[in-house]
Amino acid sequence: MPSGTTQQVVTPAKIMQLGLAFWGSKTLLSAVELNVFTVLGEAPADAETLTKRLNLHERASRDFFDALVALGLLERNNGIYSNTPETAKFLDAAQPAYIGNFLLMTNARLYPTWDRLTEALKTGKPQSEAKDMPTQDLFAMLYADKERLKGFLSSMTGISLGNAIQIAKKFEWSKYKTFADVGTAQGALAVQVAKANPHLTGVGYDLPAVEPVFSEYVEQNGLKDRLTFKSGDFFKDEMPSVDVIVLGHILHDWNLDEKRSLVAKAYKALNPGGAIIVYDAMIDNERETNTFALLMSLNMLIETAGGFDYTPNQCEEWLKEAGFKNMRFEQLTPTHMMGIGIK
Repeated sequence: MPSGTTQQVVTPAKIMQLGLAFWGSKTLLSAVELNVFTVLGEAPADAETLTKRLNLHERASRDFFDALVALGLLERNNGIYSNTPETAKFLDAAQPAYIGNFLLMTNARLYPTWDRLTEALKTGKPQSEAKDMPTQDLFAMLYADKERLKGFLSSMTGISLGNAIQIAKKFEWSKYKTFADVGTAQGALAVQVAKANPHLTGVGYDLPAVEPVFSEYVEQNGLKDRLTFKSGDFFKDEMPSVDVIVLGHILHDWNLDEKRSLVAKAYKALNPGGAIIVYDAMIDNERETNTFALLMSLNMLIETAGGFDYTPNQCEEWLKEAGFKNMRFEQLTPTHMMGIGIK
């Protein structure tokens, strides 16, 4: 080795950190399940008090709390534990921006099914609850149980809320009067858009079983005079005729032909001069940097019969095929983008 040069030391540290990343993930998911952040939202506490309030065994509680500190999820000052600004806002169930329902769903459903990723990679078949159903239709199974449906829909609010807030601010809503949130779930997007744009009236479009959950959420947000629910199956029925149609976290659930079909149906339903907004965790065009989107696509492999995530270039192709013009793409969050096309 030439004099004055240093040899790079290669270690397995990054590999080991990634290989054991589920340790930290499950610690967070269990903390949400145990209501750690909600309890601390009521009052900070020392380890002994917090152990009793959460009904934990004393053997591991201190390590559990301190692991949450090390993970950046709790703060500890003079032996007193409290939430961080992030967990206080997003993981305290008493707060309006609570996203814990999505993590509860992750803990109950996604965490166990990801154990079967290898099987999914070998077979190309879903490994969710739908895997033993003749049609492998995850949504038919979820929508058949009222309690499970309510939990699923509220979890969709958790993963969609940040993007919904950005869409409500970034899109030029002043040009339009009506919109429809297709596959609305609990109605997070519709509520955020209506709150930020008082001149708009909107429709939440989804299967009939969703209506009570949507209506309750809309009423809680004081918007029942401007947001209504329309039931339908977007593969069998026509989408609402409005100025703007939003397909958020929808296209990635379906195979290529189904994706194209939904975009075409949106084009047909839109009023002349109307716009489509498609948002998802889009994979970067080089397929190298948006790790979240690539892993989300693997999640679609596990969850659905044909779903996959996609790049902006792919989305633009589908919009163009349907007849949309003036396509553009904008970043919403570090992991999500929206694509816009004009009829």
